[in-house]
Amino acid sequence: MNENLNKTPENLERATLGGGCFWCLEAVYQQIQGVHSVVSGYAGGARPNPSYEEICTGATGHAESVDILFDPKIVSFRDLLEIFFVIHDPTTLNYQGNDHGTQYRSVIFSHSDTQIQIAHEVVKELQDSKIYSAPVVTQIDAAPIIYPAEEYHQNYFQQHPNQGYCMAVVAPKLAKFRAKFKALIAARYA
Repeated sequence: MNENLNKTPENLERATLGGGCFWCLEAVYQQIQGVHSVVSGYAGGARPNPSYEEICTGATGHAESVDILFDPKIVSFRDLLEIFFVIHDPTTLNYQGNDHGTQYRSVIFSHSDTQIQIAHEVVKELQDSKIYSAPVVTQIDAAPIIYPAEEYHQNYFQQHPNQGYCMAVVAPKLAKFRAKFKALIAARYA
C-alpha cells in the first residue's frame, strides 16, 4: 500500500472525504478527469494503523474516507465537494443508508486554509438553497493522518461490480454522479 499517503506530489492537491462507505466514494472519484488516485482509508480517529474490524466497532473514532490526489488545473476542490454532496446524504448524523456509526459520518478533512474556506462556502450555499429539508451536519476538520485501508478494500467496485452491496448501493450512486456530472467524467470512463 502507498506508504506516502500523507504526502502530496508537486502540482497536485489532496482532498480527503468521508461520506459513508468508502467503496461508494472511491468508485465515483476514480472516474473523474484530473483525479490521479483514490485510496480508501481511515481518518479522524486516535488509534494508529486501525484495521477494518476495529473501524467497524465505531470505537476508533476514524471515519471511512477516501484520499484523493487531483490536478486542480483540471478539476477543482469545489467540483469535488459538489459531487460529494450529491452522492451522499450530508444531513444524517453518523449514518448513510443502513450503515450506522461514527465511522460513516459525513466529513471533509481539509488540507489547507483555502479548502476550509471553500468547504464552509459550499455548506453555506447548500443551507441557503434549502436543497435539503434538514440541516447539513457535515464536519469540516483539519486533515489528520490518513491510514490506508486493507488492500482488499482498494478498487472494490471495479473488482466486484456484481457483489450485492455494490449492485444495490454503489452502482446507483455512481449512476447518479454520471448523470449529473457528465462533463467531469474522464475519457476512459465516458
